[in-house]
Amino acid sequence: MNAGEIAFPNLGIYLRDVPRAFSVFGFDIAFYGLIIGVGVLAGLLLAVHMAKVTGQNPEIYWDFAIYAVIFSIIGARIYYVVFAWDYYKDDLLGIFRLRNGGLAIYGGVIAAFLTLFIYCRIKKQNAFLMGDTAMPGLILGQAIGRWGNFMNREVFGEYYDGLFSMQLPVSDVRARDISDNIAAHIPEGANYINVHPTFLYESVWNLLVFAALLLLRKHKKFHGELCLLYLGGYGLGRFVIEGIRTDTLFIPGTTVPVSQVLALLMVIGALGAEVIIRARLKAKASRKA
Repeated sequence: MNAGEIAFPNLGIYLRDVPRAFSVFGFDIAFYGLIIGVGVLAGLLLAVHMAKVTGQNPEIYWDFAIYAVIFSIIGARIYYVVFAWDYYKDDLLGIFRLRNGGLAIYGGVIAAFLTLFIYCRIKKQNAFLMGDTAMPGLILGQAIGRWGNFMNREVFGEYYDGLFSMQLPVSDVRARDISDNIAAHIPEGANYINVHPTFLYESVWNLLVFAALLLLRKHKKFHGELCLLYLGGYGLGRFVIEGIRTDTLFIPGTTVPVSQVLALLMVIGALGAEVIIRARLKAKASRKA
């Protein structure tokens, strides 16, 4: 298998010379950053559209997006570096090489939610209403952004030779992402690995959560309910998929995947909040009746 190739042999898909970047006037532009940028823009445009159709001022979302994008990127990078410190402690300048990957979506999401609540407090907006309006755009952006990982040959899973098996040249992936299990299944004399395309699994799952958000947005019972659906839905998928990935970040000093712990907490927290809030609304309605 030649460098630059990506194949899904059991689906009969063979891609040749898949580039990581392209050049414009002598400047190299990484597909990773470009695709993430497209995801951000798509999510923002959707949020603005949903603000319009729900009678909100779309300018508020354009204004909020400036802060959200900046702090989300910073948060995503900080999260990744903190939990992958062993890879950066001897190369501090590597922290700033974003084109090599290394943006943890959880860090971005945490930063986005914090930015939302601070912004709404300052601007005197309803954070839960804004959150509900933005959630479909956020998960859509995540679904698109995962294809940046595809171009970077990262965010793949353990050895797998089933229907959706993805084949990558060993020279195109980071050595630390090749687990012992993957290495043990490299055919003698071969220069490629067969793995789960977990980036694809998560992208598809995110699109399903996106569809659920759109279907349920007109039936929500309270502001913030779509936020809970996002947290629970995304967390459920991520909990399962994270168990397959080989680039998992661990809680320092342990072998416990930090993203799986957060995913589980998101699911439990979202379900608990949903049950409690609905029960309170039901009790309140009963008292009025």
